[in-house]
Amino acid sequence: MATWDSLKTGSNSSTGHSASFYLTGIPGYENVHHFISIPLCVFYLIGIVGNSTILHIIHTDKSLHEPMYYLLAMLSLTDIGMSISTLPTVLKIFWFDAREIEVNVCVAQMYFIHTFSLMESAVLLAMAFDRYVAICNPLRYCSKLTPQCIVYIEVFIVIRCSIVAPVALARIPTFSFCHSHVLSYSFCLHQDVIQLACDDISFNILYGLFVVAFYWGVDSLGVFLSYAFILHAVLGISSQGGKLKALNTCVSHVCAVLILYVPMIGLSLVHRFAKHSSAIIHITMANVYLLVPPVLNPIIYSIKTKQIRQGFLRILSANGVGLAYT
Repeated sequence: MATWDSLKTGSNSSTGHSASFYLTGIPGYENVHHFISIPLCVFYLIGIVGNSTILHIIHTDKSLHEPMYYLLAMLSLTDIGMSISTLPTVLKIFWFDAREIEVNVCVAQMYFIHTFSLMESAVLLAMAFDRYVAICNPLRYCSKLTPQCIVYIEVFIVIRCSIVAPVALARIPTFSFCHSHVLSYSFCLHQDVIQLACDDISFNILYGLFVVAFYWGVDSLGVFLSYAFILHAVLGISSQGGKLKALNTCVSHVCAVLILYVPMIGLSLVHRFAKHSSAIIHITMANVYLLVPPVLNPIIYSIKTKQIRQGFLRILSANGVGLAYT
């Protein structure tokens, strides 16, 4: 059996269909992995339970059966998917020090991680369009964003994002891996795995750039343009109270955009300009990118959205916490 050092130095060679990879926890802190797993479990619990609660509130409260909340429900589903995609391997490492993962399992995890990440970005773009119509053309909001239109948007998002990853991931099981089999994180990412391949990975690199440009790039540009029009419309409102009321409806969404894109940009900058920095920095940034949005989104929306906040308080009250709400 190959030793950990031999795996890191690349003394073993294998083809994709017979290869196994070895995930990484936090180097140098293996002896406290069990303690580190406690806050990680808390984060996962908050993310999954919080987003599940939002789904329950929207489903049971008929007053929330509106376009904005349907999109919020899809955002919560996406956040749950992101959490569940990384949960098994992260807990295996920190609980049982089980690092090995078969290539096919790794490819499956990559598919779900990257697909849900793209869906998160696309849903935020749809929510930006919702805010644009609500503020810039409020009289036609109900006629433009009908329930049927929202269904079409959500189906389009699912199809658009689910067909992307297989094009690049289908090649990975055919690669030969003669370098180190040790991955950089506690989960599989496409850009991490292909760096270990001995074959020509030019297609995967170019395709990755295409996805960044025509998915992440288009989504972020759409969000930016939506808020440029929103800001222009808000500045045209005569009353100060009207301006603040209009902007207040966008606060939750702006926060959701920032907590997705800021860690993603930070991770990209670390990869680009700090390749030789501490592995802990890379691992922390990757975990922040995938863990923080599912944790913070339900907190932000429960604080800033009155109907969601009231729904949370109703659930707490029904379970005997005895809180009153207004």
